[in-house]
Amino acid sequence: MDLACSVKDDIHATLDRVFGYPGFRPHQQEIIEDLITGNDAFVLMPTGGGKSLCYQIPALHRPGVAVVVSPLISLMKDQVDALRANGVAAAFYNSSMGSRAAREVLSRLHADELDLLYISPERLVSGGFLERLADIEIALFAIDEAHCVSQWGHDFRPEYAKLGILRQRFPDIPLVALTATADAQTREDIIQVLALQRARRYITGFDRPNIKYTVLEKHKPFEQLSRFLATRQGQAGIIYAMSRRRVEEVAGKLQEQGFRAAAYHAGLPDAERQDTQERFLRDELSVVVATVAFGMGIDKPNVRFVVHYDLPKHIEGFYQETGRAGRDGLPSDALLLFGAQDIGTVRRLIEYNENPEQKRIEGHKLNAMVGLAESVTCRRRVLLSYFGERLEAACGNCDVCLDPPEQFDATEDARKALSCVYRVGQRFGIGHVVAVLRGADNERIRKLDHHRLTTWGIGSDRSEQEWTSIFRQLIHHGYLIQDIASYSVLRLTEAARPLLRGEESLELARPRIREQVQGKKRPGPDSAQGPYDELLFEELRILRKQLADEQGVPPYIVFGDASLIQMARDKPMDENELLRITGVGQHKLEKYGGDFLDTIAGYCLGNSDTASGQYIRQQ
Repeated sequence: MDLACSVKDDIHATLDRVFGYPGFRPHQQEIIEDLITGNDAFVLMPTGGGKSLCYQIPALHRPGVAVVVSPLISLMKDQVDALRANGVAAAFYNSSMGSRAAREVLSRLHADELDLLYISPERLVSGGFLERLADIEIALFAIDEAHCVSQWGHDFRPEYAKLGILRQRFPDIPLVALTATADAQTREDIIQVLALQRARRYITGFDRPNIKYTVLEKHKPFEQLSRFLATRQGQAGIIYAMSRRRVEEVAGKLQEQGFRAAAYHAGLPDAERQDTQERFLRDELSVVVATVAFGMGIDKPNVRFVVHYDLPKHIEGFYQETGRAGRDGLPSDALLLFGAQDIGTVRRLIEYNENPEQKRIEGHKLNAMVGLAESVTCRRRVLLSYFGERLEAACGNCDVCLDPPEQFDATEDARKALSCVYRVGQRFGIGHVVAVLRGADNERIRKLDHHRLTTWGIGSDRSEQEWTSIFRQLIHHGYLIQDIASYSVLRLTEAARPLLRGEESLELARPRIREQVQGKKRPGPDSAQGPYDELLFEELRILRKQLADEQGVPPYIVFGDASLIQMARDKPMDENELLRITGVGQHKLEKYGGDFLDTIAGYCLGNSDTASGQYIRQQ
């Protein structure tokens, strides 16, 4: 057997035995093999796409310890808890630790007793820690949430920009940078700062098909929120609001209505925030109302919905925050309440930024977010196009697809729009091109001589709003590129040529933002593999919570919802059958298998529609 085949067999065995998964997701195996071989990698993978396994499995197959840079203490703890639950030797090293605990971790590090060490960027690059690592065998470096490196990233952190020193100090150690939210400019920044020019780039796409995107025109928002939540009683969700005051107001009203809800923002005491986060992770709270402070630190797989009560500042934030939902792959909802007044509020916040370049960047990113909110084409198509990914067909799982707007023949309008972009030299944004089309007579247009263009005034029959909608749809359909890094100028793509030449026609949607009628109560999480016994699922949830409380960990550390649903569907009766359940590895089988098999057997014996003898577990 050659080495390549041996590595493949080994990593598949680890995936099954340690983590309990039957197979890899797209690109995971390639990335893992690349890192085991000793190469660098840049990984862009959607939230819930399995980024962690890309460095966790190589850490178990390379000599030494994998050093994982993570931005938040809570995120480190969750990762370490999950790894320990699978029998992996993992620890974290950060400012939350007492001196005794810190010394213990360092002792284990020097004794070569750790497979993975999670550390904050501040701890890594200060206090002589890099010098300490010089005496330790290192398997690899992993930079999680790598978009924090870039000023173009939505969550720029100055301490991350110092991580370029790793390649200088450890030139022969494989380094992997991982993120879920990085546009083209941010990706290039990450590559430059971390000196990953030789790294293979793995871009698996941004799509989260299990999330249903909905935008409602904001009208009596709390009533809209209440109607939405009424159909999701008992499900876990996050509600994002713009201000601390709004957060506390909404959380208070939800509590009055009987919801297990709590507020979370940076103005609350650390102890209160920590308590809220832990209660949410332990399924003791259903809803957290939060500012964006409740962000990267949450890795709860069974969040079933995310609501944006106010307009986010940029698509990256919207994508990251909605990505908190459905990390277990089960159907989930993302709702945005959008009002035109929100645009002005966000613009005023942007104006507070004293950095002119950053202010410009944020302004362009806000415009893109408004474009998504006002879209009359498939939301997912708009979202993915922002990140440079083209969706060939409408998704069928957003409000626009499920309740399509009226279509019209936009062939001539599209030709006018594309021609005007070409005539102005592909050097201007939507606002200016619309002004030329509508025949605006202002100083800027005259100074540029754009009133002499053949396209000046040929679109005077349509309103500014109509033309703006047409341009945004042309971007979403791939006829135009909006270069946000260059003042949001519009440029033609190759797809525009046949349309301009009259070789094809085009239908677009008429502008519309309206509230949909709320349907009946949504059931619990569905299984893509078929129906399951909901009563058994609830019994397994109760057992999971009991076991988690005994061990002081969040319930999902024991098993995720997807695993419980599969158990409730397949009703495994022995250890071999339980091992076939996704998420059940050898360590968890030994630790929890007996309790879950007993619960399943007891449930089946107590139900008349089952043959009792079939369900008695062999002792």
